[in-house]
Amino acid sequence: MIIGLHASYTNNTFICKPRTMAKREKTMATPLKADMESEDRYRAPALDKGLDILELLSEQPGGLTRAEIVKAMGRSPGEVYRMVERLVARNYVSRSLEGDRYALTMKLFSLAHRHPPLRRLVAPAQPLMDAFARETRQSCHLVVQEADAAVVVAHASCPGNWEFGLRIGAPIDLVATSSGQTLLAFASPAMMEDLLARWDDPDKQKSFQAIKSHLAEYRQQGHRIGDSQEVRGIEDVSVPILSPERHAVAVLTCPFVHRLDSVEGGIDDALRLLKEVADKLSFL
Repeated sequence: MIIGLHASYTNNTFICKPRTMAKREKTMATPLKADMESEDRYRAPALDKGLDILELLSEQPGGLTRAEIVKAMGRSPGEVYRMVERLVARNYVSRSLEGDRYALTMKLFSLAHRHPPLRRLVAPAQPLMDAFARETRQSCHLVVQEADAAVVVAHASCPGNWEFGLRIGAPIDLVATSSGQTLLAFASPAMMEDLLARWDDPDKQKSFQAIKSHLAEYRQQGHRIGDSQEVRGIEDVSVPILSPERHAVAVLTCPFVHRLDSVEGGIDDALRLLKEVADKLSFL
């Protein structure tokens, strides 16, 4: 059994100001206005429509009919029809045999894995992860940061009849998961500064402050072991893959299941073996 885990706010006051101050503020606002005009100048409505359709279909495993796409996007049937047909022609979207339902193909997934840095990481990691899964009879997954969150980019299944794991492409919360917290614990100062600037949500900032004291501990011990933040009965084992500066490039996580049908090693053995994989993949 593979379980995919998915982990998403002004008040204006108007006051009178001296004439000189108002003039100065108008001058200061000019660059912002110029930026907005620049954005409008370079808009590409057709491209926006195509991306909107792709993003919409990415959230619908069973696909959508053309009428459902039109309703969800609030656009005319004609413009949606033309765009969908071009996406079908370019193999980004597939049409059902009945011809009335559209879904994403694997092309976007394939393009993402052609990206050289990701391919250079996943290619050597996958056989090592597979060997770890066979030896421990536990699954594991590889996580990298993506903007202000993270994403699963590789997964290894154990050889048994059942397993617990995260699907490739699953989004990962940086604050509320073991993988995310390990990424934060080994983050570079520049990455942390960027993340804190992105997190303008007070609830997100509050959650980060609640775990901040633990991040130094994880960094000192070189890993994180603890109860899953999302599923009861699972202990997550997370270790970082490090850059030459000893910052996290990615994180390997084993959602450790205490099995009753196996005499394989315990969680300490899983940690040791996972660290061996991470050491081989680190750029130290």
